Amino acid sequence: MATLKLTLSVDEKDIDKARRYSKKHNVSISRMVGQYMASLPDENENYSPTVRRLMGILPVEAGEEEYQHHLEGKYRI
Repeated sequence: MATLKLTLSVDEKDIDKARRYSKKHNVSISRMVGQYMASLPDENENYSPTVRRLMGILPVEAGEEEYQHHLEGKYRI
């Protein structure tokens, strides 16, 4: 799939926060925005409020091992 350029207007403090997060997690801001957009439901998908709240917690390509690691960190298992 082709990638296109997109110009966004974002508050300066949010850009600074995104840059810090990007550097700490070794992921580009473009990738973070792309993953968020990919996680948005299609217009015809009808998810429950609980599922919509959980969407986007993990990257789209995350597997079971990453999910387990996420839970361990979240709940200190």
